[in-house]
Amino acid sequence: MERRQLEYFIAVVEHGGFTAAALALHVAQPSLSHAIRSLEREFGGRLFHRLPHGVALTAAGEALVRPAQQVLRDLSTASSLVREVLGLSGGRLDIVSQTTLSVDPLAGMLGRFHRAHPQVSVRVVDPEQGPAVAQMVAAGQCELGLVDASVTTADLRGVDLPEQEMHVVLPADHPHPAGDTITSRELVALDLIVTPPGTETRAAVDDVCAALGVTPRIAVETAHRAMIVPLVLSGVGAALLPTSMAQDAALHGARMLSHRPRLLRHGRLVWRSGPLSPAAQAFVDLAASPARD
Repeated sequence: MERRQLEYFIAVVEHGGFTAAALALHVAQPSLSHAIRSLEREFGGRLFHRLPHGVALTAAGEALVRPAQQVLRDLSTASSLVREVLGLSGGRLDIVSQTTLSVDPLAGMLGRFHRAHPQVSVRVVDPEQGPAVAQMVAAGQCELGLVDASVTTADLRGVDLPEQEMHVVLPADHPHPAGDTITSRELVALDLIVTPPGTETRAAVDDVCAALGVTPRIAVETAHRAMIVPLVLSGVGAALLPTSMAQDAALHGARMLSHRPRLLRHGRLVWRSGPLSPAAQAFVDLAASPARD
């Protein structure tokens, strides 16, 4: 079995067919098909059902996906470790992160990381749901993950990140009394713009409402984060956002209020037990040290 065969197999899985996978890999489709057939011969059975439009995994193919992803991840880590010993630069770091944690603190952390290691390329994946972050790290799909600290991360290792304060943003002409604070009872009386259940900011809203025994007044529920601030600015309702996102909304004309008592949440950087690639280890070391800029 060759690394190339596993890479081709995962590409077909991710792209849903041989043609799309070949295009993504910049290889001829006959070469890719031959590699998959060779892999199937080695295993003694079909890995894909060939359909008129695309493919579907067989039971054997389903069983191979996670081990194949982990083998490729381990090979990548081994390659990076060897390059480090030889004093070579470069490498790649894959991070999976919930959206709000990607905005803050991940964006700032990556700024620090890039200044220290400009030769490393970084890919950030956004599955949104916290449990999916832990699953992708455990399966070896991404080496590191950022997840809300309330999410169970099983046997993954990790380090807690600094707390984030959540703020309420309102339309500029909202009748809420003048000032820069808002209470829980005032918050739950507002028409709210929220993300779907299971997301980090939705959990913060639901926790406040549950503590008061009320149901949130949802004006709009959307999975499209880019819509939230425009919806606030257009007068649809209020939203609960991390500091950096709330500050950005304020720059565009929204009112930014601090909740009293303060609403604090924090993320956790997680990884699998075992050796990390040099790039991942450097990022973990950065996360564990205080920012100096």
